[in-house]
Amino acid sequence: MFDDLSFLRAITAFERALAKVLSLVLSGVLVVAAIQLLLFLGNDLLDLSVNWTGEGLIRLLDEVLVILIALEVLQNLTAYLREHAVQIELVLVTALTAVARKVIVMPPGVQKNPADLIGLGFAVLSLAAAYWLVRQSHIKRLPTRKEPTTAFQDPDRL
Repeated sequence: MFDDLSFLRAITAFERALAKVLSLVLSGVLVVAAIQLLLFLGNDLLDLSVNWTGEGLIRLLDEVLVILIALEVLQNLTAYLREHAVQIELVLVTALTAVARKVIVMPPGVQKNPADLIGLGFAVLSLAAAYWLVRQSHIKRLPTRKEPTTAFQDPDRL
């Protein structure tokens, strides 16, 4: 009953079921978040006292970027269900988006602490370098495409 193959099948089935549940839950959260964003945007557009060149715009960008990050996580889950493997490129892009969000919506008082800026800069550079390395390794592994041979192109077949 608990031989290795049966156990691995059970674990794989559990992983896939959990990924499906997480995908459904995240889809629901995304729908609610999108509705909240639309309501927030509608309320702020009607309120003429909102300053769209300062804190109001940063809040809006923050909420949009959070939804985009959640969409990328959903893509990670669906890619896992399709490919039966975690796609490192998607994970790195998601992480890069999350760190970039921190840089974009950083509150004005944080600029006074250079350690935070250096840490975020190092994280962005490290993630970008890792993504570039992964992309380069995938590009080098792509099979070369050979043109199909026809009877007219191959003199031995004539």
